[in-house]
Amino acid sequence: MVSKKSLPFVIPVVLLLVLVVAKSWGNLNTEPTTKYAKILTTVTELLEQGHYSPKKLDDNFSKSVFEEYIHRIDNDRIIFYAEDIAKLRKQFGTELDDEMRAGKVDFIKAVDDLYTKRLQESMAIFKAQMAKPFDFTVEESIQLSDDEAPYAASKSELTENWRKLLKYMTLERYADELESKKQAAAGAEIKSKADTTLERESRDRVTEIWNRRFKRLTEKYDFDEKFNTYVNTISELMDPHTQFFPPVEKRAFDEAMSGRFFGIGAQLTGGDGKIKIASVITGSPAWKTNEIQVNDEIVKVAQGEGEPVDVTGFEVTDAVKIIRGEKGTEVRLHMKKPDGTVKVVPIIRDEIVQEETFARSVVVNGENKIGYIYLPEFYANFEDPRGARSARDVANEVKKLMDQKVDGIVIDLRFNGGGSLQDVISMVGLFIDEGPVVQVKDRYGDASVYRDRSKGILYDGPLAVMINEYSASASEIFAAAIQDYKRGIIIGTQSYGKGTVQRNLGLDPKTGFFSSDSELGSLKLTLQKFYRINGGSTQLMGVKPDITLHDNFEFTKSREKDDPNALPYDEIAAATYQPWIYSSELNKIEIAYKQRLDTSSTFKQIKQNAEFLSRSGEEPVPLSLSGYTQRQEVIKEVVKKNEKLQTLGNPMDLAFMPEDESRINAYDDMKKRRFQDWLKGLKTDIYLKEASHVMDAMITQEKLVKK
Repeated sequence: MVSKKSLPFVIPVVLLLVLVVAKSWGNLNTEPTTKYAKILTTVTELLEQGHYSPKKLDDNFSKSVFEEYIHRIDNDRIIFYAEDIAKLRKQFGTELDDEMRAGKVDFIKAVDDLYTKRLQESMAIFKAQMAKPFDFTVEESIQLSDDEAPYAASKSELTENWRKLLKYMTLERYADELESKKQAAAGAEIKSKADTTLERESRDRVTEIWNRRFKRLTEKYDFDEKFNTYVNTISELMDPHTQFFPPVEKRAFDEAMSGRFFGIGAQLTGGDGKIKIASVITGSPAWKTNEIQVNDEIVKVAQGEGEPVDVTGFEVTDAVKIIRGEKGTEVRLHMKKPDGTVKVVPIIRDEIVQEETFARSVVVNGENKIGYIYLPEFYANFEDPRGARSARDVANEVKKLMDQKVDGIVIDLRFNGGGSLQDVISMVGLFIDEGPVVQVKDRYGDASVYRDRSKGILYDGPLAVMINEYSASASEIFAAAIQDYKRGIIIGTQSYGKGTVQRNLGLDPKTGFFSSDSELGSLKLTLQKFYRINGGSTQLMGVKPDITLHDNFEFTKSREKDDPNALPYDEIAAATYQPWIYSSELNKIEIAYKQRLDTSSTFKQIKQNAEFLSRSGEEPVPLSLSGYTQRQEVIKEVVKKNEKLQTLGNPMDLAFMPEDESRINAYDDMKKRRFQDWLKGLKTDIYLKEASHVMDAMITQEKLVKK
């Protein structure tokens, strides 16, 4: 997300919104009296009058809201009957746009009443299913997260939906217990347990999970929560980044982002009884493990070597309570990856160490001397003029590397989710003479060109930029500018594709739209869109690398383009700019290197394995013990193969620069070890190795040209 303080161009749009919404309230016959009416009417006005590309709030939009909202509160098809949905659809299917404008919540009340009634029936079905053992010899399967699955037409069909879901959850745990029994040392308690006992204990754990979830659904999943889900459904149908934050969630979000607590440094999200990773704070304990990614599911939490607690069915706030703890203590997260594998990740709790989010560099010694700069995000401390700024820090790293007489520089933006636009512009300016960097267009079609206005170039040598699927927003702007100028070669996989600009707005006109701490909550609203200087948008398409290096995430459906509500790709007129003087030589290198990769068995195998893992996540899961364990063994083996393929057998020669080495040696032992572990991991990083090969070719070519 690009920082709001780096976006002065959004202010005129926001001022216009203030006037429009205030006027709309004045035009109502009576001012909304309930908080629900105030939130709903204000959000509706902001979406219609302020969103970059608002969908028309008509009967078709109403139908979309209806279907998506029902899906969100019963995506496993275990609460409502098809008849229930049909009746609700007939009454409200085309009325929700009218309710939104009028601030009415009749639909949510009707859903709430029916949900409460059906929940009691589902609880009875659940108890009956869990009272007897499951038969894991039957050859059947379950399709997880099937958006096209029909709702049950009868109680027997609803019971079948429940049976398969509960059997799957029990099988997951039962298979793990059997594997633990197989691996346990002689004399261990689990060795003496019968398989029937392990099945019963697995069932008991699933029962506990659902009892906990039912308790939450009956006692805490109240009208407020259903309303919040409804408003977010409306917002996110406009685009994935337009979101409603109730006051409590907004405060929790701000706290998580501030990092002023002892924990793991990850923001969690809940839904469907699952706790998932929403984001990982750069430099945090979770980030340092290199094992935790967005969309990973936390299935269990253990305090050190203690017994793990299954958190399926937990509320996010309850899960956070057992994940946080005292500084220096260990928490072990059992993480379920999108491909179905489960990995235990030990984490030492700590306060977020800001220094480790900053740019850092090392020297790669090989055929040539190459400088490597790692930038985890485009950070900026706007409160302190002397505070950390990513562009300034990268400039310092470049100067240090130039003092070391490096022959070329690689900038690593993998997993860089964005940040300050001002710093992107300044950072591009380190490598080009003054000129355009990015274009921004608002909903009225007005486009502005944002330029680097500093004359001169800090570094004019060979340059490469590494990106992947999680390089987003500001990092895409940087990579796109370098690519459009042909200033360097972009290496990796296609980036995320977020080319939109948001601003948090408070929902209470009386306290001010510029206050995001409104007691009614806030709306993160998409106001503008980014465009490359060549005229193409970074939205949806992201940045396609000049040289593709296949990785584990390439085929996972986690980019912007995989969200059906994402704004489309489009183009505007190109800005006027002058390509780099050696651009024609870069084309030769790209062609030659692509030919080399065509014969690389390593990257071909990585691609095949990644495609397999992506497909396996979409296929039905066997509910027989033999079928399930066979499937998991195959998946684990493929994951293991890819890990081996991506790890160099012979480490590269990498070293900190002398001044950095002295600074790191002065750190406490724990912090020093973290920097040393980071360096150790880089030495066996096959992607950095390949980037170094590309850089060697660039260095050789430039030397020939300069002769």
